[in-house]
Amino acid sequence: MPDLQAELPSTQNVPEHSQNRTEVFAVHGADPEVLAYAMAKYSRSALSMKESLKEISSQRAEQFLNTFYFQYGHRSIADLAHIAFAIERLSLLAAIELVDEQRWDGQERSTRYQNFRKSGWYLPEFGAEAPARARYIESIESSFAAYHQVADGMLAIYKQQVACPPEMKPEAYERTLRARAFDVARYLLPLATNTSLGQIVNARTLETQISRLLSHPVAEIRQLGESLREASSNPAWNVHSGDLAGLQKRIAESDPELAEEARAMLTREVRPAPTLVKYASPNYYQMESRRELAQAASEIMGGAPIAEAPLVDLVEKTESLEAEIAATLLYAHSHYSFRQVRDTVAALGEARCAEIVEMGVRHRGRHDELLREFSAGQALRFDILMDIGGFRDMHRHRRCTQIIQRLTALHGFDEPDGIAGTELAPVFAQALTAAHAAYAELAASATPETASSAAYVLPLATRCRALFKMDFAESLYISELRSAPQGHMSYRRVAWEMYQAVERQHPALARHFRATDVHEPVDLLKR
Repeated sequence: MPDLQAELPSTQNVPEHSQNRTEVFAVHGADPEVLAYAMAKYSRSALSMKESLKEISSQRAEQFLNTFYFQYGHRSIADLAHIAFAIERLSLLAAIELVDEQRWDGQERSTRYQNFRKSGWYLPEFGAEAPARARYIESIESSFAAYHQVADGMLAIYKQQVACPPEMKPEAYERTLRARAFDVARYLLPLATNTSLGQIVNARTLETQISRLLSHPVAEIRQLGESLREASSNPAWNVHSGDLAGLQKRIAESDPELAEEARAMLTREVRPAPTLVKYASPNYYQMESRRELAQAASEIMGGAPIAEAPLVDLVEKTESLEAEIAATLLYAHSHYSFRQVRDTVAALGEARCAEIVEMGVRHRGRHDELLREFSAGQALRFDILMDIGGFRDMHRHRRCTQIIQRLTALHGFDEPDGIAGTELAPVFAQALTAAHAAYAELAASATPETASSAAYVLPLATRCRALFKMDFAESLYISELRSAPQGHMSYRRVAWEMYQAVERQHPALARHFRATDVHEPVDLLKR
């Protein structure tokens, strides 16, 4: 056998600075802004991470960030400070707005696997409009009553349809079928329903997120922006605070002087991002652009009827880049399909298209990112019209650009699988019809805050429209992942229709998809 050691190259005569000495280690315990400063120093100092962190204080980090982040505009520094937040007891409506970031990581409480009977719901401030307040409460309570009835009724129906297999434990059987019942009942949950979520975001995303929320027309969402800004500047909750305080107390019993020294270390308050988000404020560019583009969309579309549209419409790229941007800007502030808006814009001419594009940048400040509608040029553009509940799952895909229209009752609602032909079908239809009638009444209010609060009464079965722009790889990923049998039938259909749309227009590429045919039967006991 050959001597493997003898075959290895010798390092005896290699200069030390040329030797391979890569070191990898995780970093724990540094404040987010201090860690961001330390990482940013890699481009300005020869110090190692360990050396940098030992010499940096919170005060020095603040001084550095004030200079390089705010004065020089080096915003990439904020990408290095990651902060974990828990956001509890916010409405489903606010949650949709909160997570609408392309650089976002988080998890929300699932409406598919949990009972939302005791979650509570959000009540806006209606001021002197007592009748509107009463109508709102009546609608929410009616939707929850239907939710309870359908959840219990569907569980009973599923138990009649599917017996418990001998090899399956009764508690697992009950839990699985109850989750299936929630799949149906969740369509009745109003957007006022409270939920909870956790997010881990970098400080740059957090700053833009706070600014966007502060610019929203709905009061709860603006307050959410304020709460995030306060949580970034105030002391963070430490999971070990009780244990550390107890340890400091025990040290004090034997050595008071050492205990005082330990107190500064053990009970030190950590403020996640007091510097990086301190200037986050309502975004004038977004607010003014929203107002002007909504007015332009109304004038250009001229009150035309909303054309019928399929569940998924793959609108191929045929127009100029300028026309696509103009159409997307108007689409975002209307309730029309992208195809209908695009065809209308195509007839306007180049000069009018240029005016619309100009409207989208007119109020842009020095540090404002372009509106998301300017993300254009992707080959595949899927205009999707689906229920809000299923959309919340599709909303999680970050490798594509999503342009979401304002929620409305204009598109009607979807009926969940399994309920047709049962005694629960009239209960469901009546509940949705009543909720949409309440929405129409509230949305017609002359008081802006009441009108903007109307969306809270919309159940998750309500259809919403969103434009998904992506490349081929992302369309394949979504189609394969979201058509899988364990998914909800709502977005499974969307994923399947996405695949079929690609198959019709690009048959040579469609053969590479591994999507699951949604027409194949699904075992209710397998998730």
